Amino acid sequence: MEIIKTPIPDLLIIKPRVFADRRGFFFESYNETSYRESGINLQFCQDNQSKSSYGVIRGLHYQLNPRSQSKLVSVVLGSVWDVAVDLRMESPTFGQWYGVELTEENHLQFLIPQGFAHGFSVLSETALFTYKCDNFYSPTLERGIIYNDSTLAIDWKIPADKAVISEKDLMHPLFMNADMNF
Repeated sequence: MEIIKTPIPDLLIIKPRVFADRRGFFFESYNETSYRESGINLQFCQDNQSKSSYGVIRGLHYQLNPRSQSKLVSVVLGSVWDVAVDLRMESPTFGQWYGVELTEENHLQFLIPQGFAHGFSVLSETALFTYKCDNFYSPTLERGIIYNDSTLAIDWKIPADKAVISEKDLMHPLFMNADMNF
């Protein structure tokens, strides 16, 4: 596998080694030993999946400490624009975001460490999205930031009139008003 650094420290793109032929393909989507040898020392405890249709924007989601979550995200079917926002107050990239397109064809994974908000938009007709977490879901520590915060100015790659947002996600505060303890 290849580890690709992004402009935001600790936010990584992982490109697995894919073996493809006329029958299809094979790759290891996760191998603890390979990750550890690459300096990624996370212990995942929960796997999640979501299925969404074109225009759905989920996020921006995160959990406060002590239940903050690192996530290893990928797409099994379709295509998404995946975004992480740095919420680490002492970080030189605090408040900056980075996005990457994850598809069933490119097999890329996005490693989002604790201290980041996360969201994605669906670019294909349907997308099946998977992610591993290193901490369990905690409803009492769950937080969010409104997806269209003008200070973040995230390009979700979806026309505004095609965006599909949950009622819950529409209630998130602006970045400047969000709870953060990272």
